[in-house]
Amino acid sequence: MLLISVLAAAIVPGIALLAYFYWKDRYDTEPVSIVLKMFLTGMLIVLPIMIVQRSLTLWWGDSPFTFSFIISAGVEEFFKWFVLYHIIYNHTEFDEPYDGIVYAVAVSLGFATLENVLYAFLQPMTFGDLMMRALLPVSGHALFGVFMGYSLGKAKFSVGKSIRNHLWLALLLPIIWHGIYDFLLLTVPSTWIWLVVPFMFFLWFRGMRQVNNANAVSPFRFLKREEEVKS
Repeated sequence: MLLISVLAAAIVPGIALLAYFYWKDRYDTEPVSIVLKMFLTGMLIVLPIMIVQRSLTLWWGDSPFTFSFIISAGVEEFFKWFVLYHIIYNHTEFDEPYDGIVYAVAVSLGFATLENVLYAFLQPMTFGDLMMRALLPVSGHALFGVFMGYSLGKAKFSVGKSIRNHLWLALLLPIIWHGIYDFLLLTVPSTWIWLVVPFMFFLWFRGMRQVNNANAVSPFRFLKREEEVKS
């Protein structure tokens, strides 16, 4: 029974957040099968990420800045960006800006969920510890996915040099926000909660603005309104 409770506490937050952002798609929801495929892909990249991170730690050390912005944020966000660009970016189902957010959040939460499960079983953690991880690292990964997906959506529907600029932002912005989050945890251990919690509120505020902005420019919003008028 305890095993089931711990497993549920590790998995449910990621599933709940994925469902939340999936239902935020107002006009043209994505096929559940593809969203789940990206969620599972996020899980599959955990092992190669761990291998690369371990190698970089042995080569470069684990100073707070190096670990936060390169080994942790840099490697994790690059792998997420890489699979999104090569699997989803040119997919026919990626047909409105908000789709970038849905798929990026799916990959990010797949990664965060398996990471949460590994923490739960490989390290001594209480139920409270898992709840804290749900509120901070797991939701943090979801928001880093929002920032990545928002820029991917802008790149998908831009022209000219703007495409390349937004693709770079889709990689760099999540690394910056993720790196700041990790750096705060490593450098202010005694009072981290007083900085990290307001920082997370800021990320949620910024993320929800991007969710609304992406929905606001959906090419399907006019079709939805026409259907509502007809009905």
